[in-house]
Amino acid sequence: METLILGLRDALDIARKDLRIELRAREIVPTMTLFAALVAILASMALYVDDDTGRRVAPGVLWIVLAFSGTLGLSRAWSREREQSALRGVLLSPIAAWSVFLGKSLGSLLFVSVTLAVVTPLVALLLHAPLWTYLAPSLLLLSLGALGFVLAGTLFGAMTARTRARDLLLAVVLYPLTSPALLAGAVATREVFEGRFGDYAQWVRLLVAYDVIVLAAGLGLMEWLLAD
Repeated sequence: METLILGLRDALDIARKDLRIELRAREIVPTMTLFAALVAILASMALYVDDDTGRRVAPGVLWIVLAFSGTLGLSRAWSREREQSALRGVLLSPIAAWSVFLGKSLGSLLFVSVTLAVVTPLVALLLHAPLWTYLAPSLLLLSLGALGFVLAGTLFGAMTARTRARDLLLAVVLYPLTSPALLAGAVATREVFEGRFGDYAQWVRLLVAYDVIVLAAGLGLMEWLLAD
């Protein structure tokens, strides 16, 4: 129990470290948010025809924004660890590998959440999606999807952290492996915006199962990935 508590404290310390760096540099969140807003604006200009069309395409735009901006933020979060051998310093410290995984995941989840908090209302406004009518079920889907995407991105970000083509490799590896969560989230959000909740619980269970699997994989494999 003492080891678990100490590991959780280390994870929070790593997350706070990433947050302090971001508050000083203001690099990841503004870049993610501007990129996501640009995607939302371009999608609305290209795809919006009427309210019915906007309601149907809005879920896809939301989850594309999550995938692309999330990848951008995750790549930069691990780039910081590579600068000036910071990752080596983390590995030489007495911090458990699973604490590093949880800490990096918490920091990245915060960045992604801030981006979604800004861009999701923008998508709803531009595409006339009924977000506010179905706010609670929509936020639950987005939260579960963002959590799974960040956990997977943190895991594979560690795997590609010391490769040369790391940014390209992260995207190549991450998108296929997160496609179950992204597709499930997009379809479930579309059903919610259409007012159909018959299969809602099944989609939620699928996203929860995905999050649990990726979390277990990250906790179990992080030590091996960092030691490689």
